[in-house]
Amino acid sequence: MTKHIADLVVPFDDLHEEEHKSHRSQWLRAAVLGVNDGVVSTAGIMVGVATATATQSTILTAGIAGLVAGALSMAAGEYVSVSSQKDSEEADIAIEKKSIAKNPEAEKAELASIYVDRGLTPALATKVAEQLHEHDAVAAHARDELGIDEDGMANPWQAAIASATAFTFGAIWPIIASLAWHNPWGIVIAAMITLAISGAIGAFIGGGNRWWAATRVLIGGGLAMLITAIIGHFVGTTL
Repeated sequence: MTKHIADLVVPFDDLHEEEHKSHRSQWLRAAVLGVNDGVVSTAGIMVGVATATATQSTILTAGIAGLVAGALSMAAGEYVSVSSQKDSEEADIAIEKKSIAKNPEAEKAELASIYVDRGLTPALATKVAEQLHEHDAVAAHARDELGIDEDGMANPWQAAIASATAFTFGAIWPIIASLAWHNPWGIVIAAMITLAISGAIGAFIGGGNRWWAATRVLIGGGLAMLITAIIGHFVGTTL
């Protein structure tokens, strides 16, 4: 018995839903980097100062100064870098707009050739390019020729605030540990626990291996604090 095409269409609600993780890569990278940098930088400074001096107020002052300076530095760095990226993307889009207005047929053919390279037949690629040009030519070229999603372009202020917040969140734990335990080991333990948790959470959100993520940030953070402790010890004994 012949079935109608409509009978073969699977209802949308019955489709298998797939939860992908890669779309989180941009903000996840910034968040994990900010937290880890906050923990390692602040804890490293505090441990380095602690091995050079036994004054609790000096250690705490160094930690707070590291938190403030680091958060502001992260915010400024992210704002400048994301602004530069956005300026470059907008400049490329402006060039594409001029080219489309000046040579629409040549740009249409260029877009069709991209789709041919991706596996479409020349006839279908030409038809797709024509329809996309009628809908939004600039968006089509930005996405498929330049790899730029106009709706998903980064926001410099958003990136700056997110980086500063993540850094502050990571940096606050070594400072709290210093207030709770007047001992460099308390700072180190708090920093290592925070690193392990942040690495595991980042891997969980991104779909990676939580144990390996926690291990690699522990190794990197531990080495950083060890080096600063050694430097602080030698500086403290020679000055």
